[in-house]
Amino acid sequence: MPRQSRIDAPGALHHIIVRGIERRKIFLDGQDRHNFLDRLGATVEGIETICYTWALIPNHFHLLLRGPASSPSPP
Repeated sequence: MPRQSRIDAPGALHHIIVRGIERRKIFLDGQDRHNFLDRLGATVEGIETICYTWALIPNHFHLLLRGPASSPSPP
């Protein structure tokens, strides 16, 4: 059962953990990890989020992220 949503305040620090189902690998090789980091970098830049650190393990990863200091304005 997934956890309930946590409170998300502007500028909050978040520890993100993603695990493979049944401890299966989510990164197959070095190229796969580099591809993930490229996409992660583009994503955090696009949403004005800071990624302080990451750990990529074959069957899971950890991210330490801080979102923008203010909430985006509605369109």
